[in-house]
Amino acid sequence: MNTVRMFRVFVAFLLLAVCPAKGGEITVAAASDLKFALDELIGEFHEKHPETKVKVSYGASGNFHAQIRNGAPYDIYFSADIEYPRKLAEAGMALDGEVFRYAVGRVVVWVPEKSPIDVEKLGIRALEAEAAKRIAIANPRHAPYGAAAVAAMKKLGVYESVEKRLVLGENIAQAAQFVQSGAADIGVIALSLAMAPQMEGGKYWTVPLDAYPKLEQGGMILKATKSPKEAKALRDFVFGEHGRGVLKRYGFSMPEKE
Repeated sequence: MNTVRMFRVFVAFLLLAVCPAKGGEITVAAASDLKFALDELIGEFHEKHPETKVKVSYGASGNFHAQIRNGAPYDIYFSADIEYPRKLAEAGMALDGEVFRYAVGRVVVWVPEKSPIDVEKLGIRALEAEAAKRIAIANPRHAPYGAAAVAAMKKLGVYESVEKRLVLGENIAQAAQFVQSGAADIGVIALSLAMAPQMEGGKYWTVPLDAYPKLEQGGMILKATKSPKEAKALRDFVFGEHGRGVLKRYGFSMPEKE
């Protein structure tokens, strides 16, 4: 490499050091019930903030909670159970100690369009139908929607008769995928997934709210974030009037103001 080229390379590295790139990157850990709604919102956010790259991982809220406690480098955490981010905030891991509430989820019993099970007529008893040989739910050990499904089945008196037919998904999106693909015959899934265009044609029955603990969903920006400005911008976009409208369209209710 000649002297002139070496000098140009040195100048380039120097400029990168003193003049960081505009924008930033946000890494998001999100409950899988948000899959379709948040994908839509992030697409719109990127149109308004093209300089900011957003990477999202969807999964079970309990698993993300454990990962974050162990130092996983996320910027924002959207949980299906607000208690998980609250525990992290108590441990001093939330930016400014703040935990936000963004939605309230609902649980439904869902079957594909061609299913012989009349879920709309049978309600929770659809799980006991002869054709319901495999029932998909999220793993209740670390997925809030799985815990809600078990609570609802117990409250409505069908858990003991269907327990042996349960097929556990790693998260609620995987449980929905089991039913959609035919790996399960019926599922207890999130309303936000049942209402997504990708699940169009399926039939569902909405489980009464008093049958399971309230699915109050919340999140936080991590104190360790390297992109606090961009993270706050995304949070505010989701909280804005349009963002709330998108969440409502996917079946989420808005939390009561404190």
